[in-house]
Amino acid sequence: MKNFYIVFLLLFTMSLNAQQNNCGSEKHNEFDFWIGSWEVFDEKGKLLGTNTITKKYDNCVLTESWVSSGKNKGTSINFYNRNDNSWNQIWVDNSGYTLSLKGKLENGVMVLKSDIQKNKKGNYYNQISWTLNNDESVTQLWEVFSEKHVKISEAFKGIYKKKLN
Repeated sequence: MKNFYIVFLLLFTMSLNAQQNNCGSEKHNEFDFWIGSWEVFDEKGKLLGTNTITKKYDNCVLTESWVSSGKNKGTSINFYNRNDNSWNQIWVDNSGYTLSLKGKLENGVMVLKSDIQKNKKGNYYNQISWTLNNDESVTQLWEVFSEKHVKISEAFKGIYKKKLN
């Protein structure tokens, strides 16, 4: 009976440790380059807004809090799904717009895409990429593509620069 308790205690301890480290893998840290308090500029240096990215819930979730220079505000939840080896983002803003994206880190660039969307002009998908630049800034590029992968438009391009304290 004593051996049973020792085995039980050992298994219980291992289970607790596994639960505490569920999001500690290298994959869970691939998007960490986006963490921080940022000012976001266009290519001409005009301030577009501010964004704060934090890691929460035992390293499992990146949260985004966007405030534009105008009236737009929004938030996203970003997470690595080990079941299908993908990064996912769910975005919602103060206009009620929502966007769901899925993708992965490709050659050092986080690339997330939406499912095919439909409107009167045809079918399309959104693709947003985040690139860590040599100067530690991050470029976010939101592009819209036809279902045949032809670029239709550029919805947003922002250069993230760390806020100076």
